[in-house]
Amino acid sequence: MAKPLMAMVFLLCFFALHSADDSSYRSLEYSILPRGLSDQKSLCSQLVQPAGYPCAEHQIQTKDGFLLGLQRVSSCDGDLEKQKGPPILLLHGLFMGGDAWFLNSARESLGFILADNGFDVWIGNVRGTRWSHGHTSLSEDEKEFWDWSWEELALYDLAGMIDYINSLTKRKLYVVGHSQGTIMSFAALTQPDIAEKVEAAALLSPISYLEHITAPLVRLMVDTHLDTIILAAGFHELNFKSDWGTVLLDDLCDRLVNCINVLSSITGENCCLNGSRFDLFFEYEPHPSSAKNLHHLFQMIRKGTFSRYDYGLLKNLRVYGQRKPPAFDLSRIPKSLPLWMAYGGSDELSDWTDLQHTIKELKSVPELVYLENYGHVDFILSMKAKEDVYDPMIKFLKSLGKSVVD
Repeated sequence: MAKPLMAMVFLLCFFALHSADDSSYRSLEYSILPRGLSDQKSLCSQLVQPAGYPCAEHQIQTKDGFLLGLQRVSSCDGDLEKQKGPPILLLHGLFMGGDAWFLNSARESLGFILADNGFDVWIGNVRGTRWSHGHTSLSEDEKEFWDWSWEELALYDLAGMIDYINSLTKRKLYVVGHSQGTIMSFAALTQPDIAEKVEAAALLSPISYLEHITAPLVRLMVDTHLDTIILAAGFHELNFKSDWGTVLLDDLCDRLVNCINVLSSITGENCCLNGSRFDLFFEYEPHPSSAKNLHHLFQMIRKGTFSRYDYGLLKNLRVYGQRKPPAFDLSRIPKSLPLWMAYGGSDELSDWTDLQHTIKELKSVPELVYLENYGHVDFILSMKAKEDVYDPMIKFLKSLGKSVVD
């Protein structure tokens, strides 16, 4: 507990003492977590095509004006223009981007494995991440650009991705989410106009309720209201590869704690990560997100709810017409929609008590896979994930019978 506490004290001091308009952090260059090449090149050209897989970049515009990047991937001997397999959309987690599905070897990364199994693979990138492309009228320097949480990611970003893929392929699609991608999926699938375009959903480290998370560093951040301090200090974008973010992580990782230990304090102990891939992981991660998104997640932890963003009494009355934000009703997810979920015994963000709460509210009975040693990140980066997670998931999807995979 000492290391998470020390890290928490440092974070509190940093955000309390440095407001977002502190110009001393705008022009500094640090290299512990390099910006890498990802600012200049596409996901396809950096991670997918070098492995020998055809990949095409797509862009969609959400209803509220954000420009999102999508990548379409097929097998090494496949043809992107003549895809026969069912479309499948992969949704990354918080502070990650679509690159997360390709950071292990081709034999171990879900994006490649699905393509090799005949799926028409689509990679989603939400607003604010480096693989998306800004906004039609807002600059990333404007606070309005960052005025969103996972609620908008579900109802605008995910909805737009599903509409685009469904329109292009003329087929229902499978949705696979990890962490934040599962929150987005749960919320979106309560909306009939979205759910009707989805064949099934597979959810890794599923999250809707968060009240019982046990991750020590996250609990400290919640209890000390770090999210409120961040917003009060004027931070709207949370970008740990910005100048101030790099300063923060440099000091935190070099002077106080090992960053891998910090990862475990946030996610739980991960059993099966490949240490030789950490440099590649930190070249691409973390991606930016919004302070409002973090605040919304922390609201859920404090209140034990799965609801829309809580603006406070007066603004709730203006925005929602009621004192408290409306809940997302999980019973509205169609009973006929097949669900598959994988969760871990060492995952301190996706707690079994909270998952039970989620399952109790669903009309359907999801198929569950439990992996005792898995932490939160293992589900996308474990060296054993193919055998432990991906093969059972693919077997489930192929068993549905409605969309035959060649």
